[in-house]
Amino acid sequence: MKTKNILSVLFILVFSCFSNAQELQSLINEALANNPKIQKFELQHAIASEKVNEVNTLPNTQFGIGYFASEPETRTGAQRFKISAKQMLPWFGSITARENYVNSLADAKYEDIVIAKRQLITDVSQSYYKLYTIQAKQDVLTKNIELLKTYETLALTSVEVGKASAVDVLRLQMRQNELEQLKQVLAQKYLAEQTALNKLLNRESTTVVEVVKELDIPLEKNEIDVKKLELHPELSKYDKLYQSVEQSELLNQKESSPMIGFGLDYIAVSERPNMNFSDNGKDIVMPMVSLSIPIFNKKYKSKTKQHQLMQEELLSQKQERLNKLETLLSKAINNRIASRISYNTQTKNLKQAKDAEEILIKNYETGTIDFNDVLDIQELQLKFQMNQIESIKDYFVQTTIINYLSN
Repeated sequence: MKTKNILSVLFILVFSCFSNAQELQSLINEALANNPKIQKFELQHAIASEKVNEVNTLPNTQFGIGYFASEPETRTGAQRFKISAKQMLPWFGSITARENYVNSLADAKYEDIVIAKRQLITDVSQSYYKLYTIQAKQDVLTKNIELLKTYETLALTSVEVGKASAVDVLRLQMRQNELEQLKQVLAQKYLAEQTALNKLLNRESTTVVEVVKELDIPLEKNEIDVKKLELHPELSKYDKLYQSVEQSELLNQKESSPMIGFGLDYIAVSERPNMNFSDNGKDIVMPMVSLSIPIFNKKYKSKTKQHQLMQEELLSQKQERLNKLETLLSKAINNRIASRISYNTQTKNLKQAKDAEEILIKNYETGTIDFNDVLDIQELQLKFQMNQIESIKDYFVQTTIINYLSN
């Protein structure tokens, strides 16, 4: 139930970034259900939980049987053989201490599942946004190729009336060839990224992945609560490990206590011949109680010292990880802001490039056009469009990192 609640929150935060998110949500659901890494951590948690049954046991019962090769004579007869049974019992609360220790290890393993699922959501989302970026760039290249074909038609007409040279036509054709090459390269990159995403979902590499046709950077959001970072499962895991060390120390204290043993010896006795008395041949039954005392307890003191050092180490590791996560969150926040700034700048530049294009078209209507300027404007437009797509991708990629860290 706890995992479902966490994932529901993450879904809402990831998908609130854009309207058509059903496809990504279904991909994430499929990944969470089929990803081998998640299954691995779930199995590890199941194994750790099952160990509770392993430790909830008593020490082995000891049985012994001995035969007297030379039967010792007693007043009641000769002893023939001996059977013994013995059971040691740990100190009061030792088994409970073992169970608590194993449960604390299982709790720490559970955090691995939560972390892995968060990371998987991030990986699937980022791969999805990369596919969107490649597809969007392909669409832009297609539109630019069509634009160049229009310019090529204008150039051919200008050549016929002597207002342009064949070189201008060839330049426009060479530029089209370059863009076609870029499209083919992007097609291969799309297939590679599609394979990566399919493998996160543990399905066939060639399965077609459909992505949204358009993404827009949303309006400004509320400030991110950085304090939530302290509740991140990567840090919670250190708390669980710290608790497991505490439970290990409690177990250590119990194991340093005495053990009580209960046993029974049975000795078979033969009757003495030619004698008649009440205990003749009477077998011997001897209940026993034993006490195992750890007189040489240096190892338990050493374990206590080790546990103290381990706790100090875990606190240091947690602080170190917190510092890294804070750095990552700060970078993601600032990079997302930078992506918005870049997007706005590219939008302005693109509008101005289109204005310049319109001026060139009007010049053509008046009989003058410089196809070098046409190519320059087309290259600028393509550059601004590509940068705009990259800014959108960066914005959403940084959003996935922020969601991973702060939710």
